[in-house]
Amino acid sequence: MIVNVAAYRFVPLADLPALRESLRARAEALALKGTILLAPEGINLFLAGTREAVDDYLGWLCEDARFAGLPVKESLSVAVPFGRLRVRLKREIITLRAPVAPHQGRAPAVEAATLKRWLDQGHDDAGLEVVLLDTRNDYETDAGRFAGAVDYRVPSFTALPGAVMADRERYLGKTIVSYCTGGIRCEKAALHLSELGLGEVLQLEGGILKYLEETDGSHWEGECFVFDGRGAVDKKLRPSPQPSPPRGEGVGTAP
Repeated sequence: MIVNVAAYRFVPLADLPALRESLRARAEALALKGTILLAPEGINLFLAGTREAVDDYLGWLCEDARFAGLPVKESLSVAVPFGRLRVRLKREIITLRAPVAPHQGRAPAVEAATLKRWLDQGHDDAGLEVVLLDTRNDYETDAGRFAGAVDYRVPSFTALPGAVMADRERYLGKTIVSYCTGGIRCEKAALHLSELGLGEVLQLEGGILKYLEETDGSHWEGECFVFDGRGAVDKKLRPSPQPSPPRGEGVGTAP
C-alpha cells in the first residue's frame, strides 16, 4: 500500500532556496512524489510513497527544530496519486493575499472529538450555538460538507473574507468553527477573520481529514475532495471509486 501524508505549519522561514534544494534532494532519494510548498510564512506538503520512505522523510524533516512535532494527516491508497515531485517557493503557502505573521502563534482550535460532541448536543460547552464555516472553494464543497455549514460558494479562497464580513450579523453571539480539508485554510481564515474584527474564530484541528480519521464521520455528508489523483475520499478515508482530476495548488490538507 501507498502512504499519503499531508502536513503544514505556519513558521518563519528565511533560507527558502537552500531549504527547497535540501527537501527536494531527500524526497528524490526516497522516490517520493507530491508537492511541497515553501513561503516566508511556512511549509505545506503532500507526499506519497512507501511506508519506509515516508517515515524516513518525516523523521529527517522533524530533526529541523522549525518542523519538530509536525502534525501529519495520513491515508492509504493502492497507487501513488501524484505524477511527479514538485518543491515550489511561493509568497504564501495558501493564497489569501494576506500573509499571516506565524510568530504570533496559532489560531485557537477545537479537536475533532470535541466538535462532534458539540454537534451531537447542538451547542458548545458554554451553551452557545455552533456555526460551521466552510472555507473551501465551491467545487470542493460540491463533493461533501458538514450538515448545516455556512457555504458562500466562493470560487477562490481570496473571496472568503469579504463574503464573511458582509454577513457578519450571522455570527454574533455564536461559536464559529472554520473548517477545510487538512487544516491550513481554516487556520489562516481563523487568524485573518479575527484580525478583521469578527471575534474569536476556532479552527477545526487537522481539518476534515482529521475529523474523519478520529470520529465516526457523524454530521459529515458526502465525500471529501482532495488535491491529488484520488479526487476524493469517503468517511473511512478510502479513495473515491470515480476520482476527479486534481485542481488548485494543494490540499487545505495539508495543504
